[in-house]
Amino acid sequence: MKLKVEFWGQEFEANMIIGAIGGFLIAVASSLGGFGGGPFVVPLMTVIMGLPIYVVVGSSLLAIFFNTLMGSLRYFFFGQTDLLLFIVMAIGAVAAGFVGPRIAKRLSPVWVKRVAAIGIIYLGLKLLNVPFIP
Repeated sequence: MKLKVEFWGQEFEANMIIGAIGGFLIAVASSLGGFGGGPFVVPLMTVIMGLPIYVVVGSSLLAIFFNTLMGSLRYFFFGQTDLLLFIVMAIGAVAAGFVGPRIAKRLSPVWVKRVAAIGIIYLGLKLLNVPFIP
């Protein structure tokens, strides 16, 4: 089952079954491990599903938005939220969702993927509690 995505006049196809299975596995792993699945959704969508990085940036932000919203609401109802900080961060995230893909489209996809890979490796080392990582 193919999903057709149109972005800035270009059309892309993505396999929905692979996306759903991969997303489910990422959600289970991130729930069990207590970490966000966003950094793992990006490689799923670029490497496995074949979507360009400038489409994936905004899509990834949208995918993690709902999880973040639910977690934030939970903390808010328990009175553990700095509302001003939340509003500033939300505005920044939404703005980045619009600006990020436009910047990524103008950059070389190879460099965007390299920067993303460095970030994912860093995150993995932090999650594994490697002592030399600041």
